[in-house]
Amino acid sequence: MRKRSILATVLVALLAAATLGLAGCSGSGAYQPELKSAEVAPPVIGEEGTLRVGVNTENPPLAGMGSGKIIGIDVDIAAAVADELGLKLSIVDVGSDPAAAIANGDVDIVMGIDDSSSEGDFWRSASYLPTGIAVFALSPDAGIPAADSGATFAAQVSSKSAWAVSNVFGENSLTPTDSLKEAFEALQAGSVQYVAADAVIGLYAAHGQGLDASIVAMLMTPNGYCMGASNENVDLQTAAGDVLARLVGDGTIGVIERKWLGTTVVLDGLTVVSDQAVSAVGTEDGGADDASGEDEDSSDDATDTDASGDETGDDASGDEGDTSSEDTSGDEESAE
Repeated sequence: MRKRSILATVLVALLAAATLGLAGCSGSGAYQPELKSAEVAPPVIGEEGTLRVGVNTENPPLAGMGSGKIIGIDVDIAAAVADELGLKLSIVDVGSDPAAAIANGDVDIVMGIDDSSSEGDFWRSASYLPTGIAVFALSPDAGIPAADSGATFAAQVSSKSAWAVSNVFGENSLTPTDSLKEAFEALQAGSVQYVAADAVIGLYAAHGQGLDASIVAMLMTPNGYCMGASNENVDLQTAAGDVLARLVGDGTIGVIERKWLGTTVVLDGLTVVSDQAVSAVGTEDGGADDASGEDEDSSDDATDTDASGDETGDDASGDEGDTSSEDTSGDEESAE
């Protein structure tokens, strides 16, 4: 019986070796997916067989540097777009000036464009990733903070999120931190009830810390990130825009979001706290006079102030506590 067992083992080994040998004769053994036919070519794109995509590497998790190369959500989405178009991918760091990169022909498309910004004269696609200044809590049942509730927040110092907290809840409600990492540590320690941060950057920071934080409300009306291309390049707008829409619809971008953020970004239906605060101002005094044109103008001014320049994934702001709409251009939030 022992000899038969040994013989059987040898036969299995020989069969395995033969199988590997046949695989080696027919090719390298590595799976090579079938290349798709290119859907666009010059002059629609600038380089034959390659889609050149611009990103801002100073804006993680959309794009940043890792292990000596450019990585991030936008890079993965760009790779999916290029694959669907049957093209190779070339990632170009365009910094904070995507308009110049498009105008100079350095790239075919750019990713990570704030769809609420009017800066730059180029075509914008529909949004592929929602964002906005969000309110994070340790539990989805933490409740929505009211403007007069005395709720406490941590937010990165001099960020747009810190500005929004001070503007809506007052400076005493804000605990400024040097980073989002410290803000979420304060939330976890219980020294604050909420964290205010850009939705995408906040989810990325919390996920990196292994913290299961939930978005319970928005401080400002959500906006999103979109793709940009030359106004004149209608063929590329159609081809790349249609692919991007399919990737949103079939869940591909959702998979990429979960890879980087631990979840998909769903902001629809969330209460916008600043809208509630404006409504409260409009009805606080009561009486039929509140519906007069003068009062409506006051309410409109408050709305404009709350939303001015704040609907951006860069989460940049003016100085902490400043409630003027002009001073909303401070430091970007960092997930570190």
